[in-house]
Amino acid sequence: MRKKILVLLVFAGFGFLAYGQPADDKSQLEKERQEIQRELNEIQGMYNKVKGQTKQTLGQLNMLNRKINLQEQYIGTISKELRSIDDDIYLSEIEIYRLRKQLDTLKAQYARTVVYAYKNRSNYDYLNFIFSASSFNDAVKRIAYLKSYRTYREKQVKTILETQELIAQRKKQQLVRKDQKNVALQSQTKQVQELAVQKKEKDAVVSQLKSKEKELQGQIATKKKRDRDLQNAITAIVRREIEAAKAKAKAEAEAKRKADELAEKKNPEKAPVTATNPTTNPTTSPVTTAKRNEPAKRPDSYLDFTAKDVALNSSFQANKARLPWPVDNGVVTLRFGNNKIENTLLTFDNPGITIATPSAGVAVKAVFDGEVSGVYNLGDGMAITIRHGKYFTTYSNLSGVTVSKGAAVKTGQQIGRAGKDDDGNGGQIDFILMIETRNVDPLPWLRR
Repeated sequence: MRKKILVLLVFAGFGFLAYGQPADDKSQLEKERQEIQRELNEIQGMYNKVKGQTKQTLGQLNMLNRKINLQEQYIGTISKELRSIDDDIYLSEIEIYRLRKQLDTLKAQYARTVVYAYKNRSNYDYLNFIFSASSFNDAVKRIAYLKSYRTYREKQVKTILETQELIAQRKKQQLVRKDQKNVALQSQTKQVQELAVQKKEKDAVVSQLKSKEKELQGQIATKKKRDRDLQNAITAIVRREIEAAKAKAKAEAEAKRKADELAEKKNPEKAPVTATNPTTNPTTSPVTTAKRNEPAKRPDSYLDFTAKDVALNSSFQANKARLPWPVDNGVVTLRFGNNKIENTLLTFDNPGITIATPSAGVAVKAVFDGEVSGVYNLGDGMAITIRHGKYFTTYSNLSGVTVSKGAAVKTGQQIGRAGKDDDGNGGQIDFILMIETRNVDPLPWLRR
């Protein structure tokens, strides 16, 4: 039993220090929940526009899947809050136990001083204690002792009252946290019920889509063709930029070589040692001679070759997870990479992310400084590709553009307008991020 009490008291020592820490966690959880709720409200508003349609489309299913994912995240934040509250309550109970043990000790000590004071309550005893001193200094010390003893008793009373007040405060905090737990549990129950409704709604849409698998297959085939055409166009642009950068690098290297040769002719005494003229500078080692005749080393990337590109690439990389969204109030309805339609064998790869907007025509903005490498028409919408050093961002399904090829753009600058989604009820853009010719998931790069 004593061992158990000791363990509890040790935990209490650390627990009391950590007792105020969950406030930061709670504010972070609240911020996260508000962000999820905001996105849920936005996607619900978009879904309401197509909810009553008899024709079930891939867009509806994508929105429902996103809603369910967000709903599960929302429930997850409530679960985290419940765990935080339970931890608070547990630590509070340990703290109350520690304070009660401390209060019992204080009361016992105070009781002993009261008993002692009662036994020596006569003024004669006090006077006798003082006058029995062996010297004046000893008498002064005895008076000081009596004063300190009285102060000690007063301090004991004050400490007891403060400890009792702390216990009352902890009990009050426990009641508050328990009320918060009840509210969180009710919210969790409500959200779980909402999730169940959404899953039923999704199952109904999947069932109808499955019955129209051929039609759905046609939608996916159309998307695949559109994505393939877009990817080919982007790849061609990227390769063209790489070839242009390569040609520029070679031209600069050739210009430097010619400049060095001209300098040799003008100042032969300062010319570096070459294979045809090894005696021009006898102090130069054979190693130096070999190095000067070696061809220039091929760079890892011609798009990370010039000082300007190196700085731009470094800046782009440093802003990972902080890039602004290409549209305001956008909701991701299709994630990067493989996407599978439940209860079917239908799958497709998304080269970027598909972002739904509240309506068609909203402003589409550049996510970083760069230069427009291409503006092109894919038949069902415009697309813009912007080069940011070795990084390329592409914005497609645009109803209009406001920039031209070769134009320099700044972060947040409007470059076009979003086109209609596949259902024709809202807006939508496809956003693609590539590092040279390699597609990467753009979502981790955008501001959370």
